[in-house]
Amino acid sequence: MDVMPEEFFHDFRQEMLAGAEANSSFQLAEFMEVVANELVETGFVEGFEFCHYRAQRGMRVDGYWFNDEGTLDLFVADFDCRSELASLTRTDVDAAFKRVISFFEASLNKQLATELEVTSPEYGLSRQILDRKGSIRQLNLILVSERIISDKVQTLPDEDVSDIPASFHIWDISRLQRQRSSRSHKEALNLDFVQMFGTGISCLPAHLGSDAYQSYLIVMPAEILAGLYEKFGARLLEQNVRCFLQARGKVNQGIRSTILNEPSMFFAYNNGITATAQSVEIDKAESGLQITRIMDLQIVNGGQTTASLFHTRRKDKAALSNIFVQMKLSVIDSEESETVVPKISEYANTQNRVNAADFFSNHPFHIRMEEFSRRLWAPPQQGAQRETKWFYERARGQYADAQSKLTSAEQRRFNAENPKSQMCTKTDLAKFENVWDEHPKWVNLGAQKNFAQYAQRIGREWEKTSDGFNEFYFRRAIARGLIFRATEKLVSAQPWYSGGYRANIVAYSLAVLSEITRRHKKSMDYLRIWNAQGIDKTLENTLAAISKAVNDDIIKPPQGISNISEWCKRDACWTRLLSQIDEIEKLLPDEFWDELLSAEDGASEAKSARQTQKIDNGIEAQKRVFSVTADQWKRVHSALSVKQLLSSKETGVLGIAIQMPGKIPTEKQCLVLLEIIEKARLEGVIVY
Repeated sequence: MDVMPEEFFHDFRQEMLAGAEANSSFQLAEFMEVVANELVETGFVEGFEFCHYRAQRGMRVDGYWFNDEGTLDLFVADFDCRSELASLTRTDVDAAFKRVISFFEASLNKQLATELEVTSPEYGLSRQILDRKGSIRQLNLILVSERIISDKVQTLPDEDVSDIPASFHIWDISRLQRQRSSRSHKEALNLDFVQMFGTGISCLPAHLGSDAYQSYLIVMPAEILAGLYEKFGARLLEQNVRCFLQARGKVNQGIRSTILNEPSMFFAYNNGITATAQSVEIDKAESGLQITRIMDLQIVNGGQTTASLFHTRRKDKAALSNIFVQMKLSVIDSEESETVVPKISEYANTQNRVNAADFFSNHPFHIRMEEFSRRLWAPPQQGAQRETKWFYERARGQYADAQSKLTSAEQRRFNAENPKSQMCTKTDLAKFENVWDEHPKWVNLGAQKNFAQYAQRIGREWEKTSDGFNEFYFRRAIARGLIFRATEKLVSAQPWYSGGYRANIVAYSLAVLSEITRRHKKSMDYLRIWNAQGIDKTLENTLAAISKAVNDDIIKPPQGISNISEWCKRDACWTRLLSQIDEIEKLLPDEFWDELLSAEDGASEAKSARQTQKIDNGIEAQKRVFSVTADQWKRVHSALSVKQLLSSKETGVLGIAIQMPGKIPTEKQCLVLLEIIEKARLEGVIVY
């Protein structure tokens, strides 16, 4: 049954109020963070920095994000913590956009920054707008509203603001509801090529028979491809490709060289791009078939080519008129897109070995973390009687989906066992882990870039051995999350806290704490924190001392850097803090040192957990191998032998499997057999 907007509004409001209380944040800040997280997760924006400024002169801004390609996203809120759902009129919309435009123009042309407090977030934003005056090429103005937009508001055409192209976007409560309820959790990107570029795109059908999915071969003009990327940026790219580009972030020099020096050879040299869509519209022209509209276009391979075309045109003033890119377009309907599109992305990118960066939600790491989170009970917090679980959301929307078919009584039980405050996403996990493993800069770069770096690191470690990702790893990660969230609340309550840069302060404070313990060859007692499901007064006092020292340092960036948030994204910020570790140590309470474990004790816990996981891996491998019949093993042997894809060792182990249950393979042989099953899968032989 569909949820009515009023019901969604009240549920959303309660979620927001609970979050504000749990995070010790203002209601406006929590509202903006919740909505911005939705937009980041779905790729509508790359990141978000909260920055609330409101002046009597009709100016307002509530957040922003500068991306690496010259786009500035400016957010303005329509929020009054209303208790009932109300209508957002055209007058309201025009007034809100007028206020945020006034802030932008005053920053750009009237040097608003000179009137603001230099340590405030609004000063940093205003000054950065002025400093980037010549490089801002696109302005996205985003109105975030707790109301529902009136039917009378139909279109908001693009226009220029201070000679900069500007687009207007409204995220009201109904759009947010649609976003959350959609299966793919992604707002489709629908393109009308005739309207946008005055022409369709020539194509050649490449599908055979009526039962096959539709596919087309396209010679895509580079001008159009770069134009799409200029307008839509990372929204054009499938999620895993966005992750790949976040991890790399540099223009491919080989592609750039070809564009500048041998444009006529680009089609020959470049591998082309792979894309998917949910549907297309085709027209017949004199030259043949043309695609006039594409619904939900996603580039699943070739993001580097697409971005490089745009960057080279913009930075090097390169002409793209004689450059064309081969494109394979697969049309996958919405029912299958959730499972098929990630597979196309995975297989299309295999040749580039970017599986560590393209960290798919069905990667074994995520599946294992999910299994731990569904199985392991967390001890009750002080004063509570019942145990709970930490719900790991490896795929977007799992927490809501798990409740969608439950009765009211079952939902109450689910929420009691899996409280919303103990829901942990992939980006949460990446944040908790990276600050403790001394990568604070990545956390400050935003959720997506931080996740990309974490994915690369974990991907490499998983390839070496997966035994380290065990129950202890999961409990440790949750303990780190408990410390992280406790530090957020603690910072908000400090008398010196002025309301800005909390995320930066928290990230660097925990990185400093990690560095201090490492230098003394100590370890936090994570299992004690897990068992208590919280931190004690001694650790609170320690974090209060560290966070004040961190705040005092980061609000004084070196000369020439006006934006504190930008300063926190630089390696030099961490380097300067490291130089002050000895002085910060002197501020810590004596009791803190008594609570630490020796490095040997910490390593012993991790080693024991690895050994247990190794045994579990062997048992799981045996279970999977024993579920395969002798006839299936014969089929695998036959298929791979014909193609000469089996080594002598693999042939011998397969011989044992074929004789089961007369012969029983060892744990090591079972692991080899699982590798053979994967090899068979790639050859089209599906065993289970």
